[in-house]
Amino acid sequence: MKNLLRISLFFAAIAVAGITVAKAQNVIKGTIYMDGKPAAGITVEVHKGGTMMTSFDGKYELERDPKSKWIRFTYIDEIKKEDIENLQGEIFDYAFTGSLPSEGGEVEVANGTVDLRSAEELVKAQDQNFMNEYSLYSEFYKQDDYKSTMPHWKKVVAQYPKSTPNLYIQGAKMYEYLIEHATTDAEREKLLGEYMKLYNSRIKYFGQEGYVLGRKGTAWLKYKLNADNGNPPEGDELKQIHKTGYEYLKKSVDLQGNESEPPVLVLLMQTTVALFKLGELPKETVVQNYEKCSEVANAIIAKNEDPKTVEITRDQVLPYIEEIFGKSGAADCDVLVKIYTSEFEANKDDVNYIKTMLRRLGRANCTETDLFSDATERLYELEPSAEAAFNMARRYLKKDDMAKAHEYYQMAIDQETDQELRATYYYERALLRYAKEGNYPGAREDARKALSIKPDYCEANMLIANIYVTASQKFEGTSLEKSAVFWLACDYFEKARRGEDCSIDASTNLAKYRKYFPNKEEAFMENLKEGSTYHVGGWINENTKVRF
Repeated sequence: MKNLLRISLFFAAIAVAGITVAKAQNVIKGTIYMDGKPAAGITVEVHKGGTMMTSFDGKYELERDPKSKWIRFTYIDEIKKEDIENLQGEIFDYAFTGSLPSEGGEVEVANGTVDLRSAEELVKAQDQNFMNEYSLYSEFYKQDDYKSTMPHWKKVVAQYPKSTPNLYIQGAKMYEYLIEHATTDAEREKLLGEYMKLYNSRIKYFGQEGYVLGRKGTAWLKYKLNADNGNPPEGDELKQIHKTGYEYLKKSVDLQGNESEPPVLVLLMQTTVALFKLGELPKETVVQNYEKCSEVANAIIAKNEDPKTVEITRDQVLPYIEEIFGKSGAADCDVLVKIYTSEFEANKDDVNYIKTMLRRLGRANCTETDLFSDATERLYELEPSAEAAFNMARRYLKKDDMAKAHEYYQMAIDQETDQELRATYYYERALLRYAKEGNYPGAREDARKALSIKPDYCEANMLIANIYVTASQKFEGTSLEKSAVFWLACDYFEKARRGEDCSIDASTNLAKYRKYFPNKEEAFMENLKEGSTYHVGGWINENTKVRF
């Protein structure tokens, strides 16, 4: 849902008599519940007052105006509103679904109250309503006919929510299918809202809060950040999506600890870094979450009894967590050098350790440190390989010895057999040509070579976009021809946005550079129509689409 903001409200001190009474009259607060538990992600808005979103404690506290008429609660696309004049006092707890804990009741359904017996107990008691609805839902489900399954499944999950965990496992599968096949944004949002409520019910009736929140956060981010639906989120909406997902995942890892699912650790690091880049989390939190995720991943590797889980965590999850942290911008050199200096001394004869350390330092742009220099030399002594040549290239680059840097980059490219690393070498040489030499055609050529090896290399698409943005300043031609370069730049930012590591920066740049598109009047004079093909000439020599 767009424009959901968490607003921190600060109340000025009122230095007059009767301060307590005056403040009470201008504040409304309480706790929001869903199915008897404090609810996160509820947007609370007071007419002529404040707005905020609840966290996991479900609490809100907002300013109100003497003329405030209503208080409104929004979750995904569901809105509920109460008249303030009907409220008593400044504390107002609200049950968005179900009942308040103090009321002790269960959710009412069309044909009676909630029945908390298990499926075994219901069958033993010959509950015909349960057996009929469950049988119909099961048969349709086996046939993958989810449209026919849903009405019967909903009746069972509403009236017999504790009958079997399969209600929630199979319900998740159905909702994911229906969301992925939804034809409109409104339909997709409605289904996602119902899906999120299903997770709340699963926690209420079957526990495992930490585990379920990990699955809930994963599903939330998967469907809210889907860039393929033609309307990818931007701005405040993007921030709020990441905030909500982050809260689910963070609490999941806090509760699960070493029992966390490995993919949840990766997602927590991704959302942490996204919020850091969006200005919503400090660097210190990124470091803390990296240390937490690394600690849990290492514990899984050391203690988990499932060899497949250990393998995936060791070979995929932990390296990816380190990569995300290294590229975050929060992993500054002071932090990394402190971590690795003592370790390097103990592992200076271990080629694989030195390679891994240099990759991490390189991703964090710590190539000017003494540690990087010492480790580079040591690696070249131990193994004068392609990767060692690559690190030597970086070292000469920092010394502004471009000739030597080019020489070692070429050696690295020629010797490397790992195609993904080879793509990295091309990309870094492209950066050299772009930033250090201003050789835009050469930089683009290397970026294209990187993409030919690794088509989803979002950083290479970002680089080509930035090359075109910079080149537009000196591009020869009419005003429209210069502005048309931004059409092409945004084509590449759009490609880059599909990559996890580039989505935030690419979205920001798209919003920034769309403002420089040619205007309709200029295009009209050139007989250009929206959607038609336009050729950008000169050394760029690429086609794009006309748009305004």
